[in-house]
Amino acid sequence: MTKLRVAGIGVAAVAALSLTACSGSDTASSGGSSSSSMTPPAPATSSTMAAGAGNGVTTNADVFGPACSQLPQGSAPGSLDSMGPQPVASAASTNPLLTKLVAAVKATNLVDTLNSQEAITVFAPADPAFAALGDAKFNELAGKPAELAPILQYHVVGKRYDATGLTAAGSVDTLNTAGGPVKIEGSGENMTINGAKVLCGNIPTKNATVFVIDKVLTPGTNK
Repeated sequence: MTKLRVAGIGVAAVAALSLTACSGSDTASSGGSSSSSMTPPAPATSSTMAAGAGNGVTTNADVFGPACSQLPQGSAPGSLDSMGPQPVASAASTNPLLTKLVAAVKATNLVDTLNSQEAITVFAPADPAFAALGDAKFNELAGKPAELAPILQYHVVGKRYDATGLTAAGSVDTLNTAGGPVKIEGSGENMTINGAKVLCGNIPTKNATVFVIDKVLTPGTNK
């Protein structure tokens, strides 16, 4: 995994990327809509975290998509069994599909911030999605946290959704509220996020449900 080190990250960049502006509810029902409330989420309880309770929490049995077979098997690092008990940034750091995203998160010092959230949804571009930007553009963004900030924000929802919940909602607001809502279309193997195909969805981690997608989402573009 490429480790990017970015010096001189300003207060403005950190503030722009702060994920503590999550909504006041720690979970979302399968048919719920997202909220723009900036109240920190309440701690999850054992009852609200139970899979199947309509709160977006998934199990390994719920995972779907053509790229899921590329994950390590058993309890190896990056496998579903390995990622499940870990907070999302730590889990992603072992996922072989997400090395570029992890590099971007590290470049903006977001690991601890993501890991500390109670219940979120993450649309995670796979490595080929970042490769489509080109190495030069990726390295440029990694060196400019203020520009990378709103892009990463646009991939995080302040509530936890599973695929059924996203489909029922139709669109969800991200932490980059200025970028507009993210549009959900289709379902199952045909689900798209602002036109990006879901390569592996409903991945469970300790504090997030992850959807690996095939494109980097662009704020302000609702396809």
